Amino acid sequence: MLELEVYPEQSLSSEKWEFVLGMHFSQAVAIIQHQVGTIRGVQVLYSDTTSLETDLILNLSNDGIQLYFDPVCQRLKVIEVYDMKAVKLKYCGIPFNSPEVVPSIEQIDHSFGATHPGIYDCERQILVINFPGLSFFFPVDQKYQPCLNKGLGSLQFPSGASPVVSKMLIYNGNNPNDTRAPPLPALCMHNQIHLESLLVLRDMGKTKGLRLNLFTDDGRSRHHESRQNFVQTIYFGASCQEVSVALGAPSRIFYKSEDKMKIHNARARKATTRSDFFFNYFTLGLDILFDAKTQRAKKFVLHTNFPGHYNFNMYHRCEFELPLTVPRQPEDTTQLIDLPSTITSVTLWDTLGSRIKPRGRPVVLHRSSSTNTSNPFGSTFCHAYQDIIFEVMANGHIASVTLYESEEAA
Repeated sequence: MLELEVYPEQSLSSEKWEFVLGMHFSQAVAIIQHQVGTIRGVQVLYSDTTSLETDLILNLSNDGIQLYFDPVCQRLKVIEVYDMKAVKLKYCGIPFNSPEVVPSIEQIDHSFGATHPGIYDCERQILVINFPGLSFFFPVDQKYQPCLNKGLGSLQFPSGASPVVSKMLIYNGNNPNDTRAPPLPALCMHNQIHLESLLVLRDMGKTKGLRLNLFTDDGRSRHHESRQNFVQTIYFGASCQEVSVALGAPSRIFYKSEDKMKIHNARARKATTRSDFFFNYFTLGLDILFDAKTQRAKKFVLHTNFPGHYNFNMYHRCEFELPLTVPRQPEDTTQLIDLPSTITSVTLWDTLGSRIKPRGRPVVLHRSSSTNTSNPFGSTFCHAYQDIIFEVMANGHIASVTLYESEEAA
């Protein structure tokens, strides 16, 4: 049984790890992977059809805990303990929920102090007691509601027992019905660079480079107010050294052993003894491909990290803006010129594909691991437009955007 400390409006933690509000989904998964012998029975819950409206959830079924992540920024916004008997909980080092300590209304009042009167939900027959960033839910029959006017201590059943907590929420703010993920806390930055936003720099229908709004921890505080913001620009043709100076060391360097897209590029089918290589920046949602001979940047890959994709949880979502000149609709006589449009990480392909005309038929992209295990998420489709390749999932979400120099064939 897990023994955890409750920090209202902040975290749920053990002696070795903690789930912190504002942390990224991948960081929570990393904790679970490192505690594989302690935390078991974990499920990832998401909607394949409403990925941007439905929370991304990690359900720790054996421990009665659910972690709710904002579907867009993918940061933790709510920690729910829905099975109080599955965990031991402390506040300020003193247990308030365990096999020996029943989390009754009197116990919660004793452990957390005075609060506002409870809020009774007649429809669900639930009494909610709220503290800043912390809420307790008690099942209470409607016939006992009048007792609330006499104070929480007077709320008892005929047997003399008190209502017991059925679930607990930790969240940011004061309203459990309007929860939002806070900014990434400094203690979750781990001295790495993170992405605020990315702008694709284009001119005359061609990609020139990327402008990245970045932030990192200045090392002075555990809170997000201590972070430093800065801007870096990377262009095609940048050397490995220039990229490293601008973005720091990559999370990983990956050498291409094979390229299944080479068949579509006549110049690339020639045998070579060198391999192109990627700088992978997982916290930026970015890959940069360098040419084997010149060692200069020739492709950028922006990842959206949608659940249900083969690479899900490898990258943070790249919050990019990609300006395009979209051809006017032939049936719209009010439009005389092509219109500017901005593509983002959450733009649906149906919206974009209906406005542009991709070059040729889409290429079906199959993925499998090095052990030749099948891909449970199925294939994706790659659509080429100008100097861009959009990788699209079966549900219409854009999984990645690849940008290359226009002189290079797709």
